[in-house]
Amino acid sequence: MHKFYVGIYQITYSDKKKEVQITARIFIDDIEKALESKSKKKLYLATPKEIAETNGLIKSYLSEKIQLKVNGKVRNLKFLGKETEDNVLICYLTTPVTEKITSAEIYNSVLTEIYSEQQNIVHFTINGNKKSLLLTDSEPDGNVEF
Repeated sequence: MHKFYVGIYQITYSDKKKEVQITARIFIDDIEKALESKSKKKLYLATPKEIAETNGLIKSYLSEKIQLKVNGKVRNLKFLGKETEDNVLICYLTTPVTEKITSAEIYNSVLTEIYSEQQNIVHFTINGNKKSLLLTDSEPDGNVEF
């Protein structure tokens, strides 16, 4: 059976909170493999035996693998936390943006070091406009205009 490698990223602008919110959905076994390979530790992700430093490892990994520019400016992403749903890890990130968003550029190489066939689908919802990008190992970045 052929397994598919895909992550789904929802990037939304909250006008009320004046921030860009990112929700990342990644298969637990895939991100666990990437984190264990990087940290050389067994994580037991999403189990009662999960190690204490897991959140720090996820935060560090995502900050290395995802870069967001809004209106041409690099934004620092804040890792808010994670939860699990079935076999998916859901991670939440945010960054403040006070000005009107006219463009967004994203670099996303999550899991491409482990699986060259990994696809990261990014859905933007900004100012009522919806745009999507398909990012891959050979094309890890893209930009959208609003």
